[in-house]
Amino acid sequence: MSDIVVSSRVRLARNYEDLPFRGKISAQQCEECISRTLSALRELPEAYTYLPMQGMESNEKKVLMESHLISPDLLREEEGAAVLVRTDEKIAVMMNEEDHLRIQAFAPGDRLPEAAQNAFSLDDTLQKQLSFAFDSQLGYLTACPTNTGTGMRASMMLHLPMLTLFKQMGKVGQLAAKVGLTLRGIYGEGSEAQGNLYQLSNQVTLGRTEEELTQAVTATARQMAEMERVFRERAWEKDPVAFEDQLFRSFGLLTNARRMNVKEFMAHWSNLRLGAAMEKLPVHTEACDALLTAAQPAHVLKAMGSALKASEADTYRCDIIRRAIRGGN
Repeated sequence: MSDIVVSSRVRLARNYEDLPFRGKISAQQCEECISRTLSALRELPEAYTYLPMQGMESNEKKVLMESHLISPDLLREEEGAAVLVRTDEKIAVMMNEEDHLRIQAFAPGDRLPEAAQNAFSLDDTLQKQLSFAFDSQLGYLTACPTNTGTGMRASMMLHLPMLTLFKQMGKVGQLAAKVGLTLRGIYGEGSEAQGNLYQLSNQVTLGRTEEELTQAVTATARQMAEMERVFRERAWEKDPVAFEDQLFRSFGLLTNARRMNVKEFMAHWSNLRLGAAMEKLPVHTEACDALLTAAQPAHVLKAMGSALKASEADTYRCDIIRRAIRGGN
């Protein structure tokens, strides 16, 4: 399903049994949460980078959010909030967000079982040294009741341009809701579906095993992928010239434009990935997916090495786009 699924993620919510939830926790207890977690991870062979939110430059925080290593909620936090990022960026542990710990594991494409295995492997390692709030009937106790149980959110990022174009997302949302899943925007709850990208994830965790949640998300993503392919083929058969014209216009702009804001980029990026997935354009989906992050505002400013005007950032974005497409042929 790599033609449809951009990435997979598993997130585990965990809280220390002897510390208050985030809404009642003190600054000293936040530091205790961080100290315990750091001590437990020091024994692992993999290297983690500790990044406290307080004092971090604003753009650096946004880079982390655009990479999905932190949530928009953690970006807004200051005192006591931090993240631990593994060197390969396949695992990140947010500390003192809504819960004490949010263990996140990532994998490219439709590799949700791999992400789940990595998340639970780290969780098992932590639980050998730490004690999390757990009830024999309810499961893991969390700040938000919808996370109580396994504390697990399994999600896949889906690229659904044709379902969006043909106004099928209402039906798709109903399909997800029937099996206890939900669709959100590119950065999760409350965010927009930029670039026709949607996060499919479970709504609640209580009463369902980790395996059941993984299977439900995977099976529903497969159904949505099949629906998307049907509409792609339908649009192609109806008017292949118009279809190709749309793809190549975006390809032409992305490879030749000298100034482009992020909103315009996201619209053309969607056509670029669609063309790559259908093998209509001379670029691979992997290059498109890497470009999706590299061309976001904070990443562009970081690559520039200095905070310049928005118009200059829009110009530099085009340089990044051209290099990525040429290198991804």
